[in-house]
Amino acid sequence: MPEIAPLLGETLTSPTAFHAPLHAPHEEDQWWRSSVIYQVYPRSFRDSNGDGTGDLPGITGELARLAELSIDAVWLSPFYTSPQRDGGYDVADYCDVDPRFGTLDDFDALVGRADELGIRVIVDLVPNHCSSDHALFQSALAAPAGSPERAMFIFRDGRGEDGSIPPNNWQSHFGGPAWTRTAAADGAPGQWYLHLFDSSQPDFDWDNPAVRAEFERVLRFWLDRGVGGFRVDVAHALIKAEGLPDWGGRADGGSTEGFPGWEAPMFGQDEVHAIYRRWRAILAEYDGERILCAEASIDPLPRLTDWVRADEMHQAFNFAYLHHPWNAHALRDVISSSLTAFDAVAAPTTWVLSNHDVVRHTSRFGLTDGTPRGGDGIGHGDPQPDLHTGLARARAASLAMFALPGGIYLYQGEELGLPDHTSMPDDARQDPTFARTGGERIGRDGCRVPLPWRADQPSSGFGGADSTAAPWLPQPEGWAGFARDVQAADPDSTLSLYRTALQLRRDLRLGAGSLSWSRPFEQSDVVAFLNGEVLVVLNMGEFAAPLPPGTVIAASTPGAVEDGLLVPDACVWILSTAG
Repeated sequence: MPEIAPLLGETLTSPTAFHAPLHAPHEEDQWWRSSVIYQVYPRSFRDSNGDGTGDLPGITGELARLAELSIDAVWLSPFYTSPQRDGGYDVADYCDVDPRFGTLDDFDALVGRADELGIRVIVDLVPNHCSSDHALFQSALAAPAGSPERAMFIFRDGRGEDGSIPPNNWQSHFGGPAWTRTAAADGAPGQWYLHLFDSSQPDFDWDNPAVRAEFERVLRFWLDRGVGGFRVDVAHALIKAEGLPDWGGRADGGSTEGFPGWEAPMFGQDEVHAIYRRWRAILAEYDGERILCAEASIDPLPRLTDWVRADEMHQAFNFAYLHHPWNAHALRDVISSSLTAFDAVAAPTTWVLSNHDVVRHTSRFGLTDGTPRGGDGIGHGDPQPDLHTGLARARAASLAMFALPGGIYLYQGEELGLPDHTSMPDDARQDPTFARTGGERIGRDGCRVPLPWRADQPSSGFGGADSTAAPWLPQPEGWAGFARDVQAADPDSTLSLYRTALQLRRDLRLGAGSLSWSRPFEQSDVVAFLNGEVLVVLNMGEFAAPLPPGTVIAASTPGAVEDGLLVPDACVWILSTAG
């Protein structure tokens, strides 16, 4: 029998067994403060016409399945006209639907069906950069230096006698320099343009009022079509420091020794907040509490709250939480610091474990050798995750997250327990990171593989029974075992866990609740907190842990509790009368 942590179960539900609430519930009943928002990556969600690519009608047809998860909104990753050099985050037309995904009429039908189901539609906005195919950038290339067309972007003369040295030393997130030199019609070398990402994604110059006016037009276009708000891509990068000074730190602005992230000249500049205050005012002109959510990679954590002050954005992704290791002390610390920081500006904390840019948490938590993995992916030559351990931990981590006060974001397929495709052939990869680094960084394709819907159909039902086209990214072997129809019929499946727990979260109003830490567990490998009358216990250690008496109303796995002990890598919710 495994060693048992020396904790007295009978003390755990005493009022004195809990610290004072770290986070108290808000009085406001604003939907976004406790929302559950489901991210759809359209290209990989559901293919309605069997061409190998997901589309808007495919999403519309499955919205009822998402409603079963008790969600408040869906967030659609980009579906705009795009050459798809970076998964749609290279936008060629912000006010139209790419033909791969459908039409504006299809979008309107999606919003209408979502409204019938009580689901809002959040769309992705990519304001830092566009596609090099965008008409504005093509006009800039054709125009001379110093022209109004070029002023929409960040063009600069090069350094050195012949201008052959880039204007500064900034590096792209995807590898290589962040500058590309243009050429005149006669082939003569010209100015350089900035792209913090791929060379096909030129950065806008947000110091130019014309850029701000253009995006206000884009906002209103989609608000008039009934969207519930915007997730704002790279929300911290729009304004660059005056003079574009050199930077010796990381390309993504993360802090390293000698180069703290708050000094990065391409991120987190104070002037960016005026933009979002203006956007918040525009959204306030529309009914229904439309929202803004920031994708802002900012550290330390208290700086992130600048994006969610009362007159700016409503939510911001909590990347510090997303990247927490499988460690109880680290998890308690990031939850406490998050609630403290966001409470200071009366904003909800937004919790997330997976998205389209990082290794899925089933695979992350399965890397038992401690190898860190974020957006660099896992390839066939890397240490492979233990999928049994990874799935157990992912289910436990998700159940614990569902009980936290604040908002939650889910990434498509996590409700099926999907892992990354970690053995994808290199010749199938499409992420520009893989190409720009010569394969040194695997990229994000592994978490973007098309979903399995029906086990007995081609491509696990992604394109329907009659589809003959291969999915745009290959599915791994065994994908059919994760199919939604199989899991819907299994009361012990990951899908069933998500359905049950998310409905309980809604019924018990846990998202609008409070959090108090359990004193007996605070120095152990067990994370335990009280939200209302629900005691949440997550065992992140190697040994079984005692539980207090009470009714288990949710468990991450059917065998989570044995003889009154919580097994390792498991989580339960217990009805409690404490406090």
